[in-house]
Amino acid sequence: SGMAVRMAVLPSPRCLFDDPVQICVAGLQPQQAVTLRASLVDESGELFQAHARYRAGSHGELDLSRSPALGGSYLGVEPMGLLWSLQSKAPYKRLAKRNVLTPFCVDLEVYEGHGDMSHLLGKCTNERWFLGEGVKRISVREGRLKATLFLPPGPGPFPGLIDLYGSGGGLVEYRASLLASRGFVTLALAYMAFEDLPAMPEILELSYFEEAVNFLQKQQQVKDTGIGVLGLSKGADLALSMATFLPGIKAAVSISGSGFNSFIPLRGDGFTVPPHPYDLGRMKTSDESGLVDFSDILDDHRDPATWDCRIPVERSLAKFLFLSGLDDKNWKSDLYCQDAVQRLQQNGQDVEFCSYSGAGHLLEPPYLPLCQASIHKVLGVFVHWGGQWREHAKAQEDAWRRIQAFFWQHL
Repeated sequence: SGMAVRMAVLPSPRCLFDDPVQICVAGLQPQQAVTLRASLVDESGELFQAHARYRAGSHGELDLSRSPALGGSYLGVEPMGLLWSLQSKAPYKRLAKRNVLTPFCVDLEVYEGHGDMSHLLGKCTNERWFLGEGVKRISVREGRLKATLFLPPGPGPFPGLIDLYGSGGGLVEYRASLLASRGFVTLALAYMAFEDLPAMPEILELSYFEEAVNFLQKQQQVKDTGIGVLGLSKGADLALSMATFLPGIKAAVSISGSGFNSFIPLRGDGFTVPPHPYDLGRMKTSDESGLVDFSDILDDHRDPATWDCRIPVERSLAKFLFLSGLDDKNWKSDLYCQDAVQRLQQNGQDVEFCSYSGAGHLLEPPYLPLCQASIHKVLGVFVHWGGQWREHAKAQEDAWRRIQAFFWQHL
């Protein structure tokens, strides 16, 4: 019929990064063999790509929510496979958003056949945003705080969250901006390796995190039912410490964390939680890849000699959610969290925990592709994070739903 091939992203070519979309192609020949490709250039100019081979239906149509991929970056019916399987040409790159005020643009193309991708049939672009309509981004440099506040549109009141990333440091905003887009006033908080904050602080002050809680409680759009905190990796044990020592915290999510204080002493009012003993001599570097495996550097957490490093979560009145990947190659997060979960349960406290088989250390918002290894910004070495592509993608979708449901329930 000479009908042009049309490619579309439904319901709209513009969406939030954590929104699933439907990718459709029309106007193909019946049963035509085609290859679909997704390309994304990050802010440093790094190209991430994925491709998958498909066969059109009997009316020349293709719908990724129904048609199975026959090969390429993934197999089977995976509506969002072209996104979660994006991979950089250069190895060990992590896709992360630095400037949340601009979208990631994903170029989608459909090519003739299952071969050399020389004949382009059609294309479209999916704009994936990190800031919802009307969400405000406010830089915070008040007192000692180095943070960014995200306010959902409208008077609220909204539940308030503090968002902490790991020992790579910096001020990471993309998870906080997405949470604000979903109705939470969210404060992304830096605590190391940012501006004049040292790359490896000798000590962290609980009062700094308390300042963040007080700042958030003062915001008129924040509900007065208590504050939530979520943290990844080092940020996770800080989240547990805040929930234990700061009464303003009512709900805490630990992602790939531990129930003890790691690496940096935490000074409270009249006490200090020492870091769990570790020995960098136990880190293993792979001869082939040069990747570093940290998973054995800690002394045995079951040894009572290490118990003064535990965060006494069982004393807290907060609610807890623990998330970890069973294929975490950086940290024995599931094992370490089981210990905290057990202490809470023995104390009769309700606690939610979820361990994902095939998921790695970097459990991120959905559709951010798995990063199996990347450079650690503070340590300057390439670290193995673990994870299997499909399982990790499914875990991120589930974890994101659970995190939001948990905060809505308890705040």
